[in-house]
Amino acid sequence: MAEKILSAKTDTDITAGDIVIAPVDLVFAHDGTMPLAIQQMKALGTRKVFDPNKVMGICDHASPSPSEKISNVHALMRKFARENKIHFFESGDGICHQLVVEKFAAPWKIIVGGDSHTCTHGALGAFGTGMGSTDIGAIMIYGKTWLKVPESLKVRIVGELQEHVCSKDVILHIIGEITADGATYMSMEFLGDTVERMSIESRLTMCNMAIEAGSKTGLCMADEKVKIFLESYGRGNEYKSLSPDGNATYKDEFIVEVSNLEPMIAYPHRVDNVAPVTEFEGTEIDQVCIGSCTNGRMEDLRIAAEILKGKEIAKDTRLVIYPASRGILLQAIREGIIETFLRSGASVGAPGCGFCVGRTVALGDGEIALSTQNRNFKGRMGNDKAEIYLCSPATAAASAITGKITDPRVST
Repeated sequence: MAEKILSAKTDTDITAGDIVIAPVDLVFAHDGTMPLAIQQMKALGTRKVFDPNKVMGICDHASPSPSEKISNVHALMRKFARENKIHFFESGDGICHQLVVEKFAAPWKIIVGGDSHTCTHGALGAFGTGMGSTDIGAIMIYGKTWLKVPESLKVRIVGELQEHVCSKDVILHIIGEITADGATYMSMEFLGDTVERMSIESRLTMCNMAIEAGSKTGLCMADEKVKIFLESYGRGNEYKSLSPDGNATYKDEFIVEVSNLEPMIAYPHRVDNVAPVTEFEGTEIDQVCIGSCTNGRMEDLRIAAEILKGKEIAKDTRLVIYPASRGILLQAIREGIIETFLRSGASVGAPGCGFCVGRTVALGDGEIALSTQNRNFKGRMGNDKAEIYLCSPATAAASAITGKITDPRVST
C-alpha cells in the first residue's frame, strides 16, 4: 500500500528502495518541533509557507503552558501562524495526531509531521511519517519531501479478541515479538480478519505504535469503516478505497493469532520489554495515566469508564486522564463519562499530551506509573528515577481501582 500511495503521488511506478521526491498533502509541527522548523526556514531565507491550507501548528506537548519559556514558544508559534494564515490549534484543542485524524487525514494522502507518531494516520489509509524539524522547515517552504520507498512487512492478525483485550495489547505483543528494530524503515501493513473487525480507533492505536518497532509508517486498508468515519466528520468526499494488490510482495510476513492473547504489559525501560499482565500482577503503582495520542479517544475512555463506574480508585494511587481532543472531551461530558471519572477520584486534564512527555504531569523519584501512552523510556515522564509500565485502557482502569497492576479480565 505504501508503494501504491507513493506511486500515485509521484505519477511514477516505484518499488521499494527507490528514492522519490513527493508532494505533501499536510505538514505539521507542535510546540516541541515547530520553533526549530521556523529557524530552519529562516536559514533558508524565508518565513513564508508554500500553501497555508497544507500547514498546521499545534500547542499540545506543554498545554496549558507550565512556564515562561514555553509561553514564549507558544507566542512565537502564534505570530508565525498569523503571518502565514496556516491552520493553528491552541492549548486545549487537543493532540496533534488526533486533530489531524479528525480534520485532515484521508486515504492516499502523504502526511509529514514533526513528531515520530505521525504513522498514526495510516489507520485511515494515509502515508504518515514523522521527520525532524530541519525536514519540516524545508517542507513548509517547498511542499515536497524526499523519501526512500520503504519495504513492506505484512502483519496478518487473525482470531477473536477476548473481552478486555484491546488493540493496544495486540501491538504490544507484536513489538515484543519482533523487537524495537524489527521493522526498521519498513511499512507495517496490518491485515487480517481481526483488523477488519476493529474500529478505526483501535486501528489508530496500532498504527500509532508502528514506530516503536522502527517502522517508517503503519498502514491499514481504507475500507467501508474508513468511509463511515470520514463521513462522521463531514469529509466523506475524501474517501477512496485502498488495499494491497492480490499479488503484492513483502519483505516478510508475520502472523499473529490473538484468540488466546492476554492483556500485555511493556515494562521499563523499553517498549519491546513485553510480557502478559499476569507476570506483573500485584506490582504496586503510584500513578495511572489514561490518554495520549495512543489511547485518548472515545473508545478508550468508554472502556475505562465502564470499569470505573460506581467504584473509587485505590488510596495512595493517582489516576490522571487526558482526552485526546476538545471534541472527545465534549462527547465524554455528554455521555457522563467525565462525571464517572471524577466520582472515581480521577483528575481530568485539558486535552493534550499531558503526562506522556512529563511536561505538565511528572513523576517523583522512585514512583511507578502505569500508562496507556506509547513510550516507557527512562525519563519519559519527566524523571529518570521513575519507572513506566505501558498497558491498555482496560488494564489501566482495573489497576487504578486496586492500586496494583491487575488483569482486567478477572477483576471486572
